[in-house]
Amino acid sequence: MPVFQESCAEQVQAQTIIIIHPGSKNLRIGRASDVNPITILNAIARKRKPNGLVYQDPFLPPLVPRSKELTQAMEESRLQISLTLQSCLQSDGRRRYATPPQQIAAFNRRSTPKIESPTANEYCKREEEVIIGDDVLNLNPEDKYNIHFPFKRGDLNVHNGPGGSLRAVLADLKTIWEHILTEKMDVPLKDLKHYRAVLIIPDIYNRWYLKELTTLLLCEIGFGSCFLLQDHVAATFGAGLGYACVVDLGEEKTSVSCVEDGISHRNTRVRMDYGGGDITQTFFWLLQKSAFPYKNCDPSNRFDAQLLDQLKCDFCHVDLNICGSQEKTFTVTKSRAPSESYTIQVGDECLIAPLSLFQPELFRLTGAHGAHIQKRYTGDSEDPHDESYLRETSRRGIKENLEQNSEMPEESTISVVPGEDEVVVDNVDSTPNALNTRELDAPKDFVVGPQQLLGLDHAVLQSIDRCPTDDLKRKMYSCILVVGSGMKFRGIGTWLHNRISLQIPYMYRAEQMDVITMPKDIDPGMTAWKGAAILSCLESAQELWIGWQEWEQIGVRILRERAPFMW
Repeated sequence: MPVFQESCAEQVQAQTIIIIHPGSKNLRIGRASDVNPITILNAIARKRKPNGLVYQDPFLPPLVPRSKELTQAMEESRLQISLTLQSCLQSDGRRRYATPPQQIAAFNRRSTPKIESPTANEYCKREEEVIIGDDVLNLNPEDKYNIHFPFKRGDLNVHNGPGGSLRAVLADLKTIWEHILTEKMDVPLKDLKHYRAVLIIPDIYNRWYLKELTTLLLCEIGFGSCFLLQDHVAATFGAGLGYACVVDLGEEKTSVSCVEDGISHRNTRVRMDYGGGDITQTFFWLLQKSAFPYKNCDPSNRFDAQLLDQLKCDFCHVDLNICGSQEKTFTVTKSRAPSESYTIQVGDECLIAPLSLFQPELFRLTGAHGAHIQKRYTGDSEDPHDESYLRETSRRGIKENLEQNSEMPEESTISVVPGEDEVVVDNVDSTPNALNTRELDAPKDFVVGPQQLLGLDHAVLQSIDRCPTDDLKRKMYSCILVVGSGMKFRGIGTWLHNRISLQIPYMYRAEQMDVITMPKDIDPGMTAWKGAAILSCLESAQELWIGWQEWEQIGVRILRERAPFMW
């Protein structure tokens, strides 16, 4: 009987916990008791004021003008992947073969559309001031709406255009979240004081943004309490793993870090500014080289952007047993125009597009893509005992100890490398020195290739190499967890496994190396959401919750005490 009561209590608790996982493309939100979250487009359209400025965030990463040098570099990268594929073997030992692109292009040039539906579709007339989620996709381009995506490249979409201030982005998030709570989840806003929220945040975070997001949840929306959870940590809980090197590939960003026992090691975190949307644009570029018959396709048009994204999901793979050309069909559906069906041939471009993750020079068609690490905190006036304070006071303690030990024998003195006076405050990520303090070198940038782009395999190798101990490195090489919706290509896990296996230092080779792409047979895009739902109901999570009264009284200092990561 007590077990039954306990399970009932846990169920009631789970029903009052809202898990929010915002992404650059989709938003996943739901109760911790739900099997799957509500997944909608993370976008908002606001009616433009008379004579107001026009602004619309693109649905795919925009293309940049291609110079002769850029085109040549991309062509060289494409050929390099093609040569690699030609040297691969099928599962039966036979060498792969590829249909010449000229032959595929000749077929596609002869392809003409077939009219599927002679009657044109019409737009739905919208009069609302604000339109949220998937309804944004059906807006008439002639209607005067500005379209905003609150997240871009894995962080808040703060920019200089209309609606790009931090206040405006937070207002968009408030409107979107409140709409889903009331319209999709039947949670009245006046009852939110009885609910708790878990917000899944990027692994590489901006402390100022986290402070504002916490204020948004507790003071503006009105949740009774909340806590923040890094997406990579949530992913390990969702996959049921105690440790893993987590690879998270979303729509506009790819991030890697090493997680052990619920802690993401700060020095191992890296985020690259490319994702599934860049793969889509690369695939479109490859299709154009093969005489893509839908000549009017425009990636900046949201309907064509949707079509290209669907073609990528349907056609792309990394199955080495599929050789030569394949015939595919697709339908173009637009409002105020009849539906058209095309038959095309595709070849190795279906493999080259996803493999551009390992040859990221192909992503240069959408611009420069940097690699970001967790930067040092510059301080907050509301938190006098922050990282800067601890670093300064620890530095002073080292100097005092050195002065006290200056008369000790030479072999007993403590050597300090000149200039390395930075002290560790992230005590999980480092090893203790002789003074029982913890050293923290200035965050080192990841080594990138000649084109200033970091490939996925090199990001994994360098992330693991930044683990503090050899034993931890060996554990991370043995378990690589792939999550996110941008890498759901058949066979991509095996390719990543082989690329990493060839480059692991001999001393760290494990008996078995697992690359997990479908943890617990759930959608990898939902792994982090599921993990946050699991963690929020654990007894150990009770000490993480931050109440709205505590937040108003103590402010950002409480995040240093309660956050499940090194603040």
